[in-house]
Amino acid sequence: MRPTRELFRQADQTCFATFQTSHRQCFFRNERWSILFLKTLEHYLPQTGLHDFVIMPDHIHLQLSPQVPLERAIQLLKGGFSFQARRELQWKRDIWQAGFSDHRIRDLADWDEHQDYLFKNTQSGRAEDRAMRGILSGLTLHPLPQWLKPPAGSTTNDGA
Repeated sequence: MRPTRELFRQADQTCFATFQTSHRQCFFRNERWSILFLKTLEHYLPQTGLHDFVIMPDHIHLQLSPQVPLERAIQLLKGGFSFQARRELQWKRDIWQAGFSDHRIRDLADWDEHQDYLFKNTQSGRAEDRAMRGILSGLTLHPLPQWLKPPAGSTTNDGA
């Protein structure tokens, strides 16, 4: 049984979320699918507060600070893309697995760890499986959240 999710947005909430294609089909090896998903991400940037992402052949990773409940942000992206794929690509079958996984970013070290994970995803696999990374996509993404930035003049090693 899954734990109950929070249905409201708390201030200063940043998450790392992942969702997968139906039956792990590699839809995003096709450039048309990837470009259409990029357009969907761009369309919903204000609601999702997207900081970075990776489009893998069969799944998506997002780092975001949504302005709506996280569930709604994911619904907008998955549903918006599905609608456009049916319209523009004449796709008639399922695109996404139900649900998603998420992790709340706790601090700057946690943020950096997930940024490294996104980077490693872009470097792995065969050439046809190479991921499309958000910071290289040309989209105007949201910057590092203010609440994650260390105070000016502080040191990260606690003087050790």
